[in-house]
Amino acid sequence: MASIPDRDFVRRAADIECVLCDVDGVLTDGGLYYDRRGHGMLRFDSRDGLGLRLAQAAGLRTGVLSGRSSPALDHRARELDLDPILTGIADKGAAFDAFVESEGLSLRQVAYIGDDLPDLVVLARCGLSFAPADAAAEVRTVVHRVLERPGGGGVVREMVEAILRARGDWDEAFRPFTFER
Repeated sequence: MASIPDRDFVRRAADIECVLCDVDGVLTDGGLYYDRRGHGMLRFDSRDGLGLRLAQAAGLRTGVLSGRSSPALDHRARELDLDPILTGIADKGAAFDAFVESEGLSLRQVAYIGDDLPDLVVLARCGLSFAPADAAAEVRTVVHRVLERPGGGGVVREMVEAILRARGDWDEAFRPFTFER
């Protein structure tokens, strides 16, 4: 199912309390960059950072669930006040279940965006699931909404805006950026 009917999307968005993001291929373009010493570097899109801040301002919790761990990712996650920061995760399904249980959340209260096969177990169970336009075909067929932007290109911002609009929170989130403050 590439997209849920709007009424169902609105209903699901109303239940969301936490937004979790995969990193490689979602918050980044999925490329692996190394400097001449072999240290890994990641490129993040500033629009995604603003999107996560908008989600937080609307009262949503934001975090990452990633198979990769890196100092660059840890730095960006701390910079954006993300919580939880679940990195270096081999079994995303088990980590997702443990997080939901430890926080007293239900599956329907968590939105997740992922792009590749390791994300399928979480995407199939969370309350609202998203994929970037360039996600694996298997992922695009199971999510509630395939977004227009590619991974690393502002796709998280697009997801947050869709959730906030569906919840009726977008105008308030957008207000600080207008002349009507």
